[in-house]
Parts: sequence; structure tokens; C-alpha cells
Amino acid sequence: MFDKLNEVEKRYEEINSLICLPEVVGDMQRYTALMKELKHLSPVVEKFREYKKTLADIEDCRAVLDDGSADEELAAMAREELDAAEKKRDEAAGELKILLLPRDPNDDKNVIIEIRGGAGGEESALFAGVLFRMYSMYAESKGFKTEVMNANETGLGGYKEISFLVEGDGAYSRFKFESGVHRVQRVPETESQGRIHTSTTTVAVLPEAEDVDFELNEKDLQIDTFRSSGAGGQHINKTSSAIRITHLPTGTVVECQDERSQHKNKEKALKVLRSRLYDMEKAKHDAEIAGERKAQVGTGDRSERIRTYNYPQGRVTDHRIGLTLYKLEQILNGALDELIDALITADTAEKLKAGEQSE
Repeated sequence: MFDKLNEVEKRYEEINSLICLPEVVGDMQRYTALMKELKHLSPVVEKFREYKKTLADIEDCRAVLDDGSADEELAAMAREELDAAEKKRDEAAGELKILLLPRDPNDDKNVIIEIRGGAGGEESALFAGVLFRMYSMYAESKGFKTEVMNANETGLGGYKEISFLVEGDGAYSRFKFESGVHRVQRVPETESQGRIHTSTTTVAVLPEAEDVDFELNEKDLQIDTFRSSGAGGQHINKTSSAIRITHLPTGTVVECQDERSQHKNKEKALKVLRSRLYDMEKAKHDAEIAGERKAQVGTGDRSERIRTYNYPQGRVTDHRIGLTLYKLEQILNGALDELIDALITADTAEKLKAGEQSE
């Protein structure tokens, strides 16, 4: 671990020197990349320096205790300081292990979230709307910006499908564990007998792919235009502004009819398509890694049931980590931090465990 930490500190010093050079300051792309790297290295270096200072403090205390000439009062103080320093050293070592875990390269990215109604018909579509509101409120609380990419509304105000972009530094790191099947148990408004119904809604979280992440070949695309349907007003229905793009090699189809402009709809559809294809590649890669180590909270598989929202009991249960919170209303109003932090902690613990087993 020490060798790796020394390398990190050396790189940290190197970047600090580089960002002062005029040729680097003048190259915005390089400067931005270096500042991003510096941001990730800073907490590791700060903790490493704290760790090294603690080791020096331990040596000083031991030197006092090994010196037979120290009086009883000084020796007692040294023993007390030694105990505190050893505890601090162990805590810092544990934190450094976590800080040195490989970072998810997508963590800083924006995300495209796709919510689709599943089993349960209209009730499922209505819950898709509830989840969209929950994620939008959570994104707002984090200072992220949301933009609807495509929406297929139902007559009662739900969504057969809605996809939206969440923009902000670290958006993917906060939303990445939301992929999977979300189950809701509640009495539908249309139910006169007051019986509890169970329905499901599927969520997919895709890191937004940049052009450099996934290059699309125009020859692989079939682009069709059609008239928008749904609540778009008369203007939208008069023009063929909606776009459907089919990626011929994979058969992946993306539609966008949210904007009046055909050009804007095409731009949004391409963004979603690129992210879906990138996610497919990522899933393939993750499956290969998972074959070697099972260090993950859930599989990220969209068919996996990850969470249940029980309205009569005011309860939310995340099945991957066995966490139940009786805070349904707060969670549906965007208070997701407690759930997400618990998932991140569990994921970190799994990765640490896998790392120890492989050593």
C-alpha cells in the first residue's frame, strides 16, 4: 500500500507543478483534465500525510517510553498519547484502503434515467410518474439539472415510458444503484373495494456517453420521422417532428418527440442511443469482471427486483442490502440520501472484502 501511496503523492506534486505552466493554462482541455485528476487525488494525499504524521507521533511517544530517564508523569502522558495515535493510525489506514479502491470511471458523468411501466397496467404507469417526481426532486436537492428526453404519457397522468437526463458533477455516482425493478404495493384510486394491488416499474440508469466513449456510424442508423402523439398541443401534431432512430447492428430503437424541432429531437435521440449502446458494452464488461469477483450490490440487471414501496405500512425496503425505512413519504419527496449512502457503503464493503480475498 505504501508504494502505491507514494506514487499517488508524487503524481499529486507533479500535477501541482504542471497546472502553473503557461502552456498548460492555455490548453483548456488539458488543464481541465489535470484539475479533475487533482480533485480525485487530493483526499488520498491529505489522508496519507495525516497517516505519516501519526506514524511520526507514535515514534516520538515510543522514544519517550524507551528512555528510562523520563519521570512517571511524562511517561503516563506518552502512554496516553501513544494509545490515541495508534487508534488514529488504524482509522487512517482503513480510510486509505477505501480511498485506494479503483474508482468507477463513470462516477462523474451525467446520467440518462429511463423509467418504464411494467406489470400492473395503469397503476404501474402512475407509479412511473411517482418515481420520475422522486428522482427529479432528489436531483434538485443535489443541485443537478434535469431535462426530459422523451415521454409517453397515459390518459391518467402516468407514463408508459419516460427518459430524462440528469446533469451534474457526480450524478452517476448517486443514481447508479437505482437500476432494476421497483415494486409498489398500494390501493389504487380506481379500486372501490380498498384492496392492495402490487405492480412494478422498471428503471434503467445509463451513464451519458460522450462522442469519445461511443462512436456512432451513420451507415448503421435508420432514421424515421413521424407525427407526435400525446399531450403536445396542435402544433406538434401538424408536423412530422418526432424522430425514431434504429441502430441496425443491435436492433436498438430510440424515439424522441418531446421537442417541436425535428433537429432537437434527433439530437436528443442520438444522445440516448449513444448512452444505451455504451451501457450495453459496459454491461458486457461488468459481467466479465463479475465472473471473477462478486463485489457488487445487486447485478444492475433490469429484471432484478431491488426495492419495494409499501404505502399502507409507509415502508420502503431495499432487498439488496436488507434495509427497511419507515419513511415512504420523505423518500418519495426526494429524500434518497439515506438509502443511497447505505448502498454505497455496502458496495465499498464488498469491494474491500473481494480485495482482501484476492491478496
